[in-house]
This record gives sequence, C-alpha cells and structure tokens, in this order.
Amino acid sequence: MSTKHEGATPPTPTLTERRKAATQLDIARAAAELFTERGPDGTTAEDIALRAGVALRTFYRYFRSKQDAVAPLLAGGGDRWRALLAATAATEPGAGLPEALERSIAASLTPTDPATEEGLRWTRGLLRAAAEDPALRAVWYRVNQESEERLREVVAGLAGPDADPLEVRLAAAAATDAIRIALESWAETDAPVRGEGAPAELAVRCLRELMGGTRLLNPDAPDVSGAAAAGPRGRR
Repeated sequence: MSTKHEGATPPTPTLTERRKAATQLDIARAAAELFTERGPDGTTAEDIALRAGVALRTFYRYFRSKQDAVAPLLAGGGDRWRALLAATAATEPGAGLPEALERSIAASLTPTDPATEEGLRWTRGLLRAAAEDPALRAVWYRVNQESEERLREVVAGLAGPDADPLEVRLAAAAATDAIRIALESWAETDAPVRGEGAPAELAVRCLRELMGGTRLLNPDAPDVSGAAAAGPRGRR
C-alpha cells in the first residue's frame, strides 16, 4: 500500500530536472511555432531541432516523434490545474469537491499573465492542427488520459477516505473531459481567452453538465449502485 499522502505537494525538482524540463519546453514551443506556420506535414524533426537550437539527437532523447514534441505545451495547463486543486486538498481538507473543482478549473484556465495567455493560444493552434493530423490528436488524447490518472489521487484526497473509488474515478474523468471538451470547442471558434465563450467559462459549464448524475459531484443524485446490482436479477 502506498504511504504517499493524497494531494500532497510534490517534491521540488532538482536543477537537472528543471534544465531538462526547460529544454523540453523550448523544443515544444519550436514545434508549435512550426506546426502553426507550416502544419505538421510540412515540418520535420530536423526543422524543430534547428528552430529550438538543439542537436537532432537531443530532440530524440526527449521525444519519439515530431508530434510528441508538443506534449509539454499541451500538458502544462493540466499541471497547473492539478497543483491548484492539490493545494485545496492540503489547506482545506473539508472543502466540497464540486466547488473546489470549479474554482481550480476557472483559475487554471483564466490567464493572469502573458505566459498563461500564450499557453492557451498555443493550445488553440495545436488543436486546430490536430484536426487534420491523427498523430497529433493521439498526443492530445494521451496527455488528457495521463492528466486524468494523476487527478484521481488529488480527487481522492478531497473526497476523503470513505469515498467510493469508482465515484472518485468518475469524478476525475468528468473533470478532465470538461476541460478537454471546453478547449476543443473554444479552439473551433475565435472567442477570446477571457469572458463569455472563453475556456474557463466553457469548462465550468461542461463540468456542471457532466456532474449531474455523479453522487460525488452532485450529492442530490440518486444512489444507483444497489439498483445496478439488483437490476439483472429483477428481470429474470
């Protein structure tokens, strides 16, 4: 059994880890720039390495393909969101899960500085490029799946030790999908990064729509676990 505290603050990265992350992000930005300018089909791994100012062998040390290179950019928002939610779990152990999810989603998707605003714009461009590139879409889906898996532990920390593991998993899936669908929908439009139609507004709306039938996110939802277990027997 793991002894790691749910929602605990992760250890501070070492200098080597920070340098590695910085290099990966430089490569990711170079890839995003080139995909925006030329499209994935018009971009090679060599082009990305040259734009990032690294050797091709360095590129392949970190990434398996040119599409894989943008994963750090696509994952950045999820990392910030989970950190905000984990902070709530650590400082407000009694906080309600629906409210904590809404606050953290809105905060993580509302840009407060040029860097986070740029990150949203990169995401929009990459999602538009992904519409015509199955390999790039696969990276996007993988990033979301990995984010959902990491989110479960944070949700469990907020939900408490008595929470049903299935409901924890459903809550993590609903919250992750709310953000994914919001970003995909926003990317299809020219809506701004703040206000009506922006990612934060859409994601909170998506979460509220998805949370209706999940008891962990909506305490008023009916408990169907017993009915589901008895259903097949009742139809015999």
